[in-house]
Amino acid sequence: MEGRLANTWRLTVNEKKFVETALQSELRVDGRGLYDYRKLTIKFGKDYGSSEVQLGQTHVMGLVTAQLVQPYKDRPNEGSLSIFTEFSPMADPSFEPGRPSESAVELGRIIDRGLRESRAVDTESLCVLSGKLAWAVRIDLHILDNGGNLVDAANIAALAALLTFRRPECTLGGENGQEVIIHEPEEREPLPLIIHHLPIAFTFGFFSEGNILVMDPTYIEEAVMGGRMTVTVNANGDICAIQKPGEGVSQSVILHCLRLASSRAAATTKTIKDAVEAYNRERALQKVKRHSTSAKSTTSGPTVALKEVHKESSEHELSPGVSGGPKCDDESSKLRDANKEHQAAPSNFIGRPSSWDPYSEGVDVDSVKASLASRGGEQRSIPSEELNDSGDDGNGGSTSPMDISEGMKSSSVLSDAPQATGQRDGERTLKEAVKPKKKRKKKASSATS
Repeated sequence: MEGRLANTWRLTVNEKKFVETALQSELRVDGRGLYDYRKLTIKFGKDYGSSEVQLGQTHVMGLVTAQLVQPYKDRPNEGSLSIFTEFSPMADPSFEPGRPSESAVELGRIIDRGLRESRAVDTESLCVLSGKLAWAVRIDLHILDNGGNLVDAANIAALAALLTFRRPECTLGGENGQEVIIHEPEEREPLPLIIHHLPIAFTFGFFSEGNILVMDPTYIEEAVMGGRMTVTVNANGDICAIQKPGEGVSQSVILHCLRLASSRAAATTKTIKDAVEAYNRERALQKVKRHSTSAKSTTSGPTVALKEVHKESSEHELSPGVSGGPKCDDESSKLRDANKEHQAAPSNFIGRPSSWDPYSEGVDVDSVKASLASRGGEQRSIPSEELNDSGDDGNGGSTSPMDISEGMKSSSVLSDAPQATGQRDGERTLKEAVKPKKKRKKKASSATS
């Protein structure tokens, strides 16, 4: 009432006459017809139970919360539903902070009557422990901008918030089965509220002593109209509540308003459900993406670890135990670079787990042949088995693991060459060739003694 009187004082006599004259010609200030509805937009927040509704220039935000409380004594098996409204001066200068005004109380009662008296929300499903604990659902409606018809916008915001709200799941445990356990959303999926139907509120404005009827009045029309009526109906055509303040109207006008509300309820209900379904699909898609990325990270972990282990093992095998001179260092650096390039390109890897040779894969054959040619024929003809047995290199020094690996590479690379058969036949002469070396050692030792 206070907000409506403040708006009346702001309008001049000429503005009032202009609005009334336009309505008599079935024209409205915003260009709509007498029974046309403004554009409805529904948005949702990141958290469950938050909605934002914009009806023309009217902007309302709804938020639903719940907590466990002791139920009423006369209804021990039912939860509770309460509605609170907040009229901020940001929405309209006529709204004052502090104690709720008469219009704020009236708005909350209209929406509460439409939801509670029609049994739209199943309050019995909110009971956790009979007579001890039950869920108390609270709906907070914040008026962000007053563009007219706050009741319809706030009612849609409350319904949209209730449809997207999820409460934590509760179970009974303990020794006597009377202990209530509230599960976190990570443990168990939160549960939605059971809503049987959607009571939609429609507000009508009366002008010229009830002779002119408009639907969804604007901010300026509310300042001019002589009376209004709010009808709450669902998609089935059931009348949930009626609120009629202001001047009286005839019975035929009331019936006409009921018919208009029933015809419009199905379309508004479909708009709300479509918005809620789109929101639920988006939330489900986000969960699927989050689970897929977590599963991908768990499966890629062992693969990376195996690559690192293989890289470390290959570098450990390629590192020489005893320095074999500049040539050995040069060859070891080449082998490390070749092995790293081979590991960096896994798409070119040919898997042969039974016959894979880490020393021959990824090595240039021409470079190996050139290195073997520079060392001379004697070093190429010495097999790796004799080097392991003798442990000497002919000069009294120990054989390095790098020379052994070079011998293994030469034997694997040159196995396809035509000279391989001659080397296999010449193994008998190799044993004889070693004997003079041992004799020279003995001679050298006797000469020193």
